[in-house]
Amino acid sequence: MQADLGRLRGANLALATWVSAINFWAWNMIGPLSTTYATDMSLSSTEASMLVATPILVGSLGRIAVGAMTDRYGGRAMFIAVSLSSIVPVVAVGFAAEAGSYPLLLVCGFFLGIAGTIFAVGIPFANNWYEPARRGFATGVFGAGMVGTALSAFFTPRFVNWFGLVPTHIVVAAALAVTAVVCILVMRNAPDFRPNTDPVLPKLTAAAKLGVTWEMSFLYAVVFGGFVAFSNYLPTYIKMIYGFSAVDAGTRTAGFALAAVLARPVGGALSDRVPPKYVVLASFTGTAVMAVIATFQPPPDLWSALTFITMAIFLGIGTGGVFAWVARRAPAHTVGSVTGIVAAAGGLGGYFPPLVMGATYDAEGNDYTVGLLLLAATALVCVFYTAFRLHAHEPPPVARSGTRDVREEKP
Repeated sequence: MQADLGRLRGANLALATWVSAINFWAWNMIGPLSTTYATDMSLSSTEASMLVATPILVGSLGRIAVGAMTDRYGGRAMFIAVSLSSIVPVVAVGFAAEAGSYPLLLVCGFFLGIAGTIFAVGIPFANNWYEPARRGFATGVFGAGMVGTALSAFFTPRFVNWFGLVPTHIVVAAALAVTAVVCILVMRNAPDFRPNTDPVLPKLTAAAKLGVTWEMSFLYAVVFGGFVAFSNYLPTYIKMIYGFSAVDAGTRTAGFALAAVLARPVGGALSDRVPPKYVVLASFTGTAVMAVIATFQPPPDLWSALTFITMAIFLGIGTGGVFAWVARRAPAHTVGSVTGIVAAAGGLGGYFPPLVMGATYDAEGNDYTVGLLLLAATALVCVFYTAFRLHAHEPPPVARSGTRDVREEKP
């Protein structure tokens, strides 16, 4: 019985991670091609940044509703729904880009953000399958679905060269469709899952009243926002600073994203062994240091690669650490709602940096020093906030849902 449950856990977690990966690929379809679009459409730095940031914004805000809906309908139904809903936007982006219409591409990019809501589905889904002592591991493994950004950065420019712009988007749309069918046939909710049928708005209100929601949202906005921002904007950065082609810039961005993805389960697993507070502190400290080093524009390829890959590792460890902390501190009855808000904050954290990087770019000096120093300063603020305002161990929170008080035993 226990062995069968273990196999079911592993299979469903692996499938959830794949669903996340293919949706993250879809969510990041514009970023790897943004430099090409900027050249073909004669876009300014700000316009190109808006193109990259729009799917991030929608994918972030949409997580609030999707997280609450996951509490009600379960991860299986929401994985299927998000994957199917992302198919049309992916294809539409391809046709808009082929037409060379910047306004149309922005509109289609807006709906492409649906794919980015997938993250708010997987955290409560993984939490339901695993006991509290292993939730750091489970959420870390699911978070490795961020590898979709690396797949997109590496393969999307190459697919465009091999197959063409529209066929590339059709291939990704087909992968989403196949993924949804596999979920219908194979995926199952955890045996302990119980639908929370309370109205969505009161659930979100209850989650918003928890201090843990806003504390974790602040930290995640910086650490996951940094990952998302660089995964989307790094192709532009690399092309501007080092003069690489879109394909070469995509390859290097894929290395950054892959490093962060591999580091995320490490952060989650470490947080099962030591208090997540210390994992998060190490993450922000390392991120601040590497951002300062990046301002000196280390020469390609060895030193620049080491700089950004090390930064990616620190960001990845931090994303795993923060959500392991969420899993420990959020009442089980509200995990989906809290996750939705925290995940939305992380996505919003990824929305603003590309805009800041574009706005602060020094065309004469060809550098992004101001933007990188702002990242370092923000990471240091997080260090002090985590060190002096948050506790490694604390009493469990209380969440009010409907007419019931939901109290959680401390894991």
